[in-house]
Amino acid sequence: MSATSLLAQSAPDTAELSAPSHGLPNASVRPAPVLSSPPMSGDIPADEFRAAMASLAAPVTVVTCYDEYGNPRGLTASAVSSLSLDPPLILVCLDRGSRTHDVLVAANAFTLHLLGPENENLARTFAGPTDQRFENVRLASGPTSRHAPQLADSALRLTCARHDTIEAGDHTILVGRVAASDCMGRPAGGLVWHHRGFAHAKPVAGR
Repeated sequence: MSATSLLAQSAPDTAELSAPSHGLPNASVRPAPVLSSPPMSGDIPADEFRAAMASLAAPVTVVTCYDEYGNPRGLTASAVSSLSLDPPLILVCLDRGSRTHDVLVAANAFTLHLLGPENENLARTFAGPTDQRFENVRLASGPTSRHAPQLADSALRLTCARHDTIEAGDHTILVGRVAASDCMGRPAGGLVWHHRGFAHAKPVAGR
């Protein structure tokens, strides 16, 4: 006889279970009622949410791609995170109001550049006027540069194939599948955005 049929035979015929309670045999034990939480009253004001998020330190990165004509495009992004190890996925949240949004979402590939404290000017450049972002910026050549522009001064570059896009409020979540990692041999990352300004992160001494 299967375990399923044994369980079916041994299960009580009613929803209630009989067990001693308060010293009285065969007292009926009823399941505790499920308490539901009260409904949320609504969203917090945008200014309050923005102020709260200013307290969340975020990595400063530059995301680049080629547009349909082969021109380099890019922007500074701080809403970035690893997503999966197998397969290797990362995500970048893109403001749909950005002039670079549609190009990045449509590109087959993009590169995420992790910036260090020495790259503050690079971060400012790619947060500035769209048509000036690649002026006087050194680009690296190599196998991955044919997929997306590579910034030579970035400590670490992750070149990704577009894996998915997800609409989320006023942003689009761009999910990339990491195909290549180019490290310049110096510590990557360390440049963060915190309380509406740049900050420098470093390991705690002794760890």
